[in-house]
Amino acid sequence: VQLQASGGGLVQVGGSLRLTCAASGLIFRNHRMAWYRQAPGKQHEQVASVASDGSTEYLDSVKGRFAISRDNAKNTVYLQMDSLIPEDTAVYYCNSVYGFTVRYNWGQGTLVTVSS
Repeated sequence: VQLQASGGGLVQVGGSLRLTCAASGLIFRNHRMAWYRQAPGKQHEQVASVASDGSTEYLDSVKGRFAISRDNAKNTVYLQMDSLIPEDTAVYYCNSVYGFTVRYNWGQGTLVTVSS
């Protein structure tokens, strides 16, 4: 299984980014997919997840600012991030999840830096 995140970058407070994660080697449509982030010196934190039926869940601190979506035809999951704040600075990863348990090794992440 390969999980490759992209779309990160440097953005000012209040800005937006759209992250993309391309997955391969799994039957994507059957998996609940999630975005995680890891800030320096901290553990991975689940930010948002989307089930096969499109239902979503979010970390409280990103509700109303982030939106997760998926395209099963492209084996891709997205994270639209708006109204970014410095606390959102982290490396962002995607993974298949069962609850809060990830199924696979971490793939390539993408760095998001929010400057004030």
